[in-house]
Parts: sequence; structure tokens; C-alpha cells
Amino acid sequence: MSAPTPETAETSDSARASLEVLRTEIAKAVVGQDPAVTGLVVALLCRGHVLLEGVPGVAKTLLVRALAASLELDTKRVQFTPDLMPSDVTGSLVYDARTAEFSFQPGPVFTNLLLADEINRTPPKTQSSLLEAMEERQVTVDGVPRPLPEPFLVAATQNPVEYEGTYPLPEAQLDRFLLKLTVPLPARDDEIDVLMRHAAGFNPRDLKAAGIRPVADSTDLEAARRAVAAVSVAPEIVGYVVDICRATRDSPSLTLGVSPRGATALLATARAWAWLTGRDYVIPDDVKALSLPTLRHRIQLRPEAEMEGVTADSVINSILAHVATPSLRQ
Repeated sequence: MSAPTPETAETSDSARASLEVLRTEIAKAVVGQDPAVTGLVVALLCRGHVLLEGVPGVAKTLLVRALAASLELDTKRVQFTPDLMPSDVTGSLVYDARTAEFSFQPGPVFTNLLLADEINRTPPKTQSSLLEAMEERQVTVDGVPRPLPEPFLVAATQNPVEYEGTYPLPEAQLDRFLLKLTVPLPARDDEIDVLMRHAAGFNPRDLKAAGIRPVADSTDLEAARRAVAAVSVAPEIVGYVVDICRATRDSPSLTLGVSPRGATALLATARAWAWLTGRDYVIPDDVKALSLPTLRHRIQLRPEAEMEGVTADSVINSILAHVATPSLRQ
């Protein structure tokens, strides 16, 4: 691969600086969730979608709203409920009595950043209405494909599947999400910080008052994506990604391992992470850093393994510990 020109390097550095400021802006509203913030930025760089999972009240929705407020992008929100219909998401044909014709009324999916709130509280039929939009970046209504705006990202929140009134997402839809980010309960010091902010007048419904302003736009994002696409990957790294994913297919704890689509996703997120950390090449640590969020929703545990307390994360960590880490040639 040819060396980057000074102009290209300067553009890459400028785009990286913009996204660093973006992470700082989000932190004005969301305390102690740096991995989730970083995951959202990685998803933006990879043109991927994000699933945020956590118990109610840990700022999943606030995190996405803060991201939207920090970007000069169009954003819409859909509250997924048991009675939500697919057309409520994608749009539908509406009869116009004045013209005696049907016209298409776009749904909220026609936006740059779609917040799908509590996506697993709606039945699978409505969940699946996002499949075409997430994969093909278009919506087909009455046989007519309608392209979605660019950029387009779905940031979906869900409560843990053990909670009452939830519908587990189908495997096909889970596979459409680039990353599954867990949003844990905050540490004690972070929770104290949250309460102190509220005591000082912080209103999560008024992000402008919190000082959050747009610090990046679609131009910055496109420049960053071009820079990520130029990050080099050695054959040893490609082999390492493949070995990790193949190991999941042989794990005795799993009924479903990572597909080639998942391997492609891991390579893409590792390249984005390498660029964010200031390198134009991928190292094994980049792959390890993104393995959990990229792969945890693409594997399926055996029931007996779940009963023994095995988790998706523990299986992936075990695989990372056993798959040989390559040594890159200098």
C-alpha cells in the first residue's frame, strides 16, 4: 500500500480530532460509559449498527441522544411497543382524496440516526421491519425500493431478555448489528457524579443546557471513513481473525459459532480501532479489544452451558486466551 500523502495524513488527523471531541461532548451528559461511547464511534466509522443492552435506567437512550446532539445529522426516535406495526417504522402508502392516488409517507426510518428504543419489547414481525433497512439501506414498499439517507445508523436499546415483556431478537436480526454493547450499572464514584450533576440542575431532556453542541458533521465522518479504509492489514492479522471465529464454531459450549459475516465485522472494527488510536495498521491487540462487542451477539450458548453459568463473553475470552497471537514481521 502506498504511503499517505501529507494532505491525506492531515485530513485523517483532523477527522480523528473531530471524533475525539465528539466523545468528549457525549461525556458531558453520560458518566462512566466510555466503552459504549467508543463503540458508537466505531460503528459510525464502519457504517454499522449498534445494539445497547442494559437494565432500565443506565442512560442507554441518553447516550444515543447525546450522540445525535453532538452530530449535525438528522435523527428520529421510535419507541418500540407491543402494538407497534411495521408500517409505523418504514412508512406506508396513504390515499390522497384530492388526487385520487396513493402517495408514500416516509416513516421515521428515513433519517441519519434512528434510535430504536427498547427494540425487544415489540413482536418479531415489527422487529424484522428493520432488516432490509439495516442491511440494504433501503425500504421496499409496494414493490418500490426507496433508498435511505447517508449516513444511516440504527442505535437500538434493549433490556436484558430475562425481563418480563421482552421478545428475543431473531438471530438474523442480531447478525445485522455490528456491535452489541453492554451498558452496566455505574461504579460508586460515577453514580455520585451523576447525582451531583442532577443536584446542580442537569436535565437529561435538555442537552443544549448541558452544553452539548454539534462538533462533527457528515464531512468529518466521510473523511474518517476514508482514513479507516486506508488502514493496512497484514495477512497474519487476517489469519488471526479467521482462527478466532473458527474456534467459536468448534467450542463445546456453543450451538452456533461466528459466521464469515462476523469475521468480516471483526476485521472492520479492528481497523477502526487502530485508526482511532493513531495507527495506520492493525495489530493483534486491536482484534482483541473489539472481539467481545463484535462477536458476543453472534454466538449461541448450549442450554447446559448456560445452566453452568457460562456466558458468551467468557467463551470468547477463553478462545482469545487459547488462539495463538501472531507476531507481525517488521
